[in-house]
Amino acid sequence: MQIQVLKSKIHRACVTQADLNYAGSITIDEDLMDAANLVANERVQVVNNNNGERLETYVIKGMRGSGVICLNGAAARRVQVGDILIIMSYFFMTLEEARNHSPLSVNLKSNKNVISNE
Repeated sequence: MQIQVLKSKIHRACVTQADLNYAGSITIDEDLMDAANLVANERVQVVNNNNGERLETYVIKGMRGSGVICLNGAAARRVQVGDILIIMSYFFMTLEEARNHSPLSVNLKSNKNVISNE
């Protein structure tokens, strides 16, 4: 039997842009993608701490070092620039593997999208 568990998350990502006229997805700085072990086109769940909205979309690479977190398409209506998000990815593993699994958490400094050492 396989179950779906949290693989990784980016905690306290600050929305830097919202682009209604783009065809869906979330653009994430490639440095942040690497830190959270995310790949282009990976399905993610996005939780908006400011308004409680939850949505699912897929990742596209943003410019490395830019700090960009941009919700595109219809998802742009569910955020405002400055909102704080949790971006989560999941994967499947056996129940036995899951018992010993620790998800990767990338914690960001508020409003800067810089990885925190704290």
